[in-house]
Amino acid sequence: MQQGVSVKALKRPASKIPTFVDQELLNRVDWIEGDILDITSLEEAMQGIDTVIHSAAIVSFSKKERRHMYQVNVEGTANVVNMALQAGVRRLIHISSVAAIGRKKDSSTVDETAKWEDSKNNTHYAISKFRAELEVWRGFAEGLEGVVLNPATILGYGNWNDGSCAIFKNVYKEFGWYTSGINGFADVEDVAKATAMLLNSSISEKRFIVCNANWRFRQLLDTMADAFGKKRPHRHASPFLSGLAWRMEWLKSLITRSKPLVTRESAKVANSETLFDGSRLPEALPGFQYRPLEETIQNACSRYKLLT
Repeated sequence: MQQGVSVKALKRPASKIPTFVDQELLNRVDWIEGDILDITSLEEAMQGIDTVIHSAAIVSFSKKERRHMYQVNVEGTANVVNMALQAGVRRLIHISSVAAIGRKKDSSTVDETAKWEDSKNNTHYAISKFRAELEVWRGFAEGLEGVVLNPATILGYGNWNDGSCAIFKNVYKEFGWYTSGINGFADVEDVAKATAMLLNSSISEKRFIVCNANWRFRQLLDTMADAFGKKRPHRHASPFLSGLAWRMEWLKSLITRSKPLVTRESAKVANSETLFDGSRLPEALPGFQYRPLEETIQNACSRYKLLT
């Protein structure tokens, strides 16, 4: 919008427009009700569109949501690709995930050259994102221009009741447990900046990992706690204790019919050690620089504190 382009955004009828985004920007968006599982609404939304940014997906580690997640992430992406081809869309920016590249058992660093491997280390979310990417690469083979962005776990200011933003809320409430796993993290504004820079780029049929830094979960939680002025997590959730936790949450969810706070898959991720190399993105985009993760956390925590 700041580049003088008009923006359409597809939202489901039951979805709420985010309140954490600047209202002036939201007012300049042409909001269209629809669903990526509804081909008719996609067809109507893509009329006269030059470029599509596809970021709609379900992130879940819950077995109850698994079937719907595959439907949205895989079938929904296929619909977006097919309708883009039919409507003559020139370019597609697909927001995927590092999960679609897969995790390694040996703690080695993952970059864009890594090949997907069927493994017990892969969550069903990862499998759904991998299959979604196959649809995107098919679209590129059939004539679409575009790129795939693979962000690491995204951090920043947003709805702290859901998704990765909920980590901030748990730390603010002084959740006492930490794991020893290592993961990659990305600033939400850096993901958005990279997407905007790629809109008019000539780069096509490439993937780029978006990762500001690789940290242990304990370092992440400690940094958040310090930024909030809260007590740091002080109890180590070993793989054994994490296993007990997800089993207890599973039993609790059966009784209360509530969503479990920890699942078998999320516990596995929290104790895994995978590093991601995001260096190719700044090399491909002159002027792009990653924000230090400490700054990302400090800025987000400052804004979250205003909610309390």
